[in-house]
Amino acid sequence: MSSKSRTLLLVFALLGLGASSVSTFVHYKLLTTPNYESFCDVGSLMNCTEAYLSQYGSFLGVPVAIGGVIFFAVVALLAGMAGGPSSAARDNAAGYIFLLSTIGLAFTLYLAWASYLKLGVFCILCAITYVSVIAIFVVSGGATKYPMTTLPGRASRDLRALRSSPAALIALLVVLGGSVALVASFPNEQAAAQQQAEAVATYQPLSADQRKQVEDWWAVQPTVELPITPSPGTKVLIVKFSDYMCPSCGIAHNSLKAVLPKYEGKGVEFVLKHYPLEPECNPQLGGGNHYGSCEAAAAYEMAKGTPNVAKLDDWFFGNQQTLSRDTVKQAAADITGIKDFDARYAAAIETVKTDASLGHMLGVKSTPTIFINGRKIPGGGQPPAIYDMIIELALKK
Repeated sequence: MSSKSRTLLLVFALLGLGASSVSTFVHYKLLTTPNYESFCDVGSLMNCTEAYLSQYGSFLGVPVAIGGVIFFAVVALLAGMAGGPSSAARDNAAGYIFLLSTIGLAFTLYLAWASYLKLGVFCILCAITYVSVIAIFVVSGGATKYPMTTLPGRASRDLRALRSSPAALIALLVVLGGSVALVASFPNEQAAAQQQAEAVATYQPLSADQRKQVEDWWAVQPTVELPITPSPGTKVLIVKFSDYMCPSCGIAHNSLKAVLPKYEGKGVEFVLKHYPLEPECNPQLGGGNHYGSCEAAAAYEMAKGTPNVAKLDDWFFGNQQTLSRDTVKQAAADITGIKDFDARYAAAIETVKTDASLGHMLGVKSTPTIFINGRKIPGGGQPPAIYDMIIELALKK
């Protein structure tokens, strides 16, 4: 392997390692920090959170970002070891990297298909790793000058030679040990979601300075006339346009769930409106990738008036990654006793479409969009203390 090929492999390995490390950090923060918003979430189409928290964000329970860290670290190590004096080691390293990158390329193509075609989102950090894997595959393939069938024999000789190189052996053990530690220390997604919900439920109120900032902001917000008739005695009307597969909607759900019990019997009314990011029931959207959202919204409409509709609502937000027509039907049957989902679906989906059309009329562009007494709350899911403060201000007004 030439020095140019080795340099290129090192550059792309370090580039991919950097992007994968940041991806791992973002994924970790999403699981452990309530209301965390990733810097690479620009909109519904350019969104890292959608990719990381989807069913494609993990493989066998391990985040794919960690797999990227391990892959690029091993490639960087092999490329670094290829700088030694042995020409055999340099040539063999190219073959090892080519074999690894062939496997990595298969995963890359699968993840790119899932991201761009199934989810319909662009993740900039993911794209950097895709480019790095492809580049490593091309460079290592060009640098491998021997049949791949000879690689097992070459590997056997290199493993024997590794015993005489303490530095290389230590580096290899560090990478392997670090990989195991990283996988073992990463939080379980379901347990992390439960911990986030518990943290939100025990939120701390805003400081005096924060309250002043929210009050000043609230005082200058324009009011939108909502074509929704509140119940008699309502002083504060909260309307949330939501999508059951939207991670930020899950955050908003947990935040409002923590706050609203405080205002029971005080004239605060909450109204859920559906705005699925799926063209089946939101055709004016022009696109969308949440292929279980329409079914979940329809199931919620069918469950209205049943004792366990709130449990079904919680279940949908707690199982966002696995929502599909089949899982929604099963949950609706198990939780609320709906056995005729298919027969009632057409009527329920018309209600969902009406909600989505209302959202378009009110200028809803993303989810969640929340109106409190006609004033729009910006951004994704806010911390519960923000909603608490705004409801308090609305009641005083």
